[in-house]
Amino acid sequence: MTDPTPTLAPASRRRPAWYPATIAAVAPETPNARRIVLDVPGWPGSAPGQHVDVRLTAEDGYQASRSYSLASSGGAGTVVLAVDRVEDGEVSPFLVDAAEVGDAVEVQGPLGGWFVWRPGESTRPVQLIAGGSGIVPLAAIATAHADAADFTPFRLLVSVRTPEDLFFRDELERAAAVPTAPLDVTVVHSRRAPDGAVAPAGRLTRDRLAEAVFPPETGALVYVCGSTPFVEQVLQWLDELGHDTADVRAERFGGAG
Repeated sequence: MTDPTPTLAPASRRRPAWYPATIAAVAPETPNARRIVLDVPGWPGSAPGQHVDVRLTAEDGYQASRSYSLASSGGAGTVVLAVDRVEDGEVSPFLVDAAEVGDAVEVQGPLGGWFVWRPGESTRPVQLIAGGSGIVPLAAIATAHADAADFTPFRLLVSVRTPEDLFFRDELERAAAVPTAPLDVTVVHSRRAPDGAVAPAGRLTRDRLAEAVFPPETGALVYVCGSTPFVEQVLQWLDELGHDTADVRAERFGGAG
């Protein structure tokens, strides 16, 4: 998914631009989401955790654009998305249900410098917390960590409705098997747990979060991504548990898609 070899300038020093792109591959990601690989000539590559704007243009000239987290990093010339369908959205239903290999879109980016983690920049533990499709940029970060064989301790806590709703299962399993610093993954299933699961299905609680994340005294960098209600609740719990808010980076997404 990523190519750690390109040397990327800091995000703040690069001017985002619009690039013509062609859909190179599509595949189901979850029952409601699709993985999309874009061929983007001239794309400079991206840092783990960044995002792009995707713009569609109809035959009558009408345009619609939405922001999507990148499921990839590095990789000059290639962009990987994982798009979750928003039923009343303008862009995501087309990308999930109708887009085909060879279709043309436009992407602007790479965007964002705050929600970024790069191998080798810090040895502080990293805690990733995701709600549903909020795992997309966190999977890019975890994959970059695994590809670099980085020694930084990494944990991921992800809340999904059912086992089928987990994004990037293969990539997470590979990251969990990295010998240098395997990704410690905790999955909370809010509606239906897999057969044989130790923990029953149920919403994420403060106690379950406290059990899964690095303790405050480790000084971990924390990345939280998900719907606005999910992120706000997690941020409140982290504060109550004693985590320094200066160590927490959050990204939220709304209903438009």
